[in-house]
Amino acid sequence: MGDYPVDALGGRTPLQAADAPAMRRIAARSRLYRICTVPDGLPPGSDVCNMGLLGYDARENYTGRAAIEAAGAGIPMEANDVAYRCNLVTIQDSRMRDYSAGHITTEEGCALIEDVGQAVAGENHRFYPGVSYRHLLIWRNGPEEMETHPPHEIADQLVEPYLPAGPRQDEVRALMEATIPLMSKHAVNRQRREQGLNTATQFWLWGQGRAMQLESFATRYGLTGGVVTAVDLVRGLGCLAGLETPRVEGATGFIDTNYAGKVDAAIDILARHPFAYVHIEAPDECGHLGDAALKTRAITDFDHNVVAPVWRHLESMGEPYRLIIAMDHRTPVSKKGHTKDPVPLAVLDGPVGHVTEQSDFDEFSVENEPALFSTDLMRHLLSH
Repeated sequence: MGDYPVDALGGRTPLQAADAPAMRRIAARSRLYRICTVPDGLPPGSDVCNMGLLGYDARENYTGRAAIEAAGAGIPMEANDVAYRCNLVTIQDSRMRDYSAGHITTEEGCALIEDVGQAVAGENHRFYPGVSYRHLLIWRNGPEEMETHPPHEIADQLVEPYLPAGPRQDEVRALMEATIPLMSKHAVNRQRREQGLNTATQFWLWGQGRAMQLESFATRYGLTGGVVTAVDLVRGLGCLAGLETPRVEGATGFIDTNYAGKVDAAIDILARHPFAYVHIEAPDECGHLGDAALKTRAITDFDHNVVAPVWRHLESMGEPYRLIIAMDHRTPVSKKGHTKDPVPLAVLDGPVGHVTEQSDFDEFSVENEPALFSTDLMRHLLSH
């Protein structure tokens, strides 16, 4: 949700430009913090940043993004398995034109993974379909010590410098290249070409790692609860932490997601547990698209369709609660990628009754505050 000022928005960030009265009323009664979500030595990925917001330091046990997603998808991994994230991407003129193949539908993406994956897989490869463009490869005795790059971080750039590199790189690259002719001929891509949509030109492998373990949330914080999300990455963190991870029908990870269903799932969790973590992917996706107007809309939708109804529910209970509004990192539309810049976080302890006043809640409302490491702050907030 975090960003930089955008000329097209009158020098405001999307968070400043969004119609977000609920977050601004919450900010008026909250403690506001400035947090760093990226541990030293790690890249600003949604994996390590969401771990921090859940109170886990990724430097302790992080192995790789794909292994977390495998846990979220319920895919068992053996000790000699290496998980790879497998994106469906659009590469044209040797450049990464679209990390999501036009936000290909889940139905289309699954058809490509099942057909093309089966055609190129060897006896040690197992491809698993996911959501939209996000899929997985489990590679028995696969290459682990590789340098790979998230496709959403190299938008519009030549892909050659970012191809997998390291021991056994030829195996990884050959597997990716083998998908190109098969993808071109596939019925899904023929139909997308006819509709004028971006096609998925190949598989892109990255984020590899072996199975990961986390101390349970109940052991660490004495809390039970659940995680509500559309994406296997955040669902995987919930699974590894021993939290409930309900699947919400119509949750897409984009602006067309089922907001009401996610709110209902969170309220259901809170009826049975003291903790719920609700993750919304759309602002991040719009940042990667470089679309400031769409990102502003995504933040507006988050405020109206998630923050406001969750807050109303908490107030209606008439019992003490703690509501935290946060973001895992910035995804500036000017960069179409993640940055390590600090982000704001609001903590409201209620009930507070009817609130009419508003305060700023954006990247600059806390710029004079000391930057705290997100894991340290969350450990305190979750323990007290």
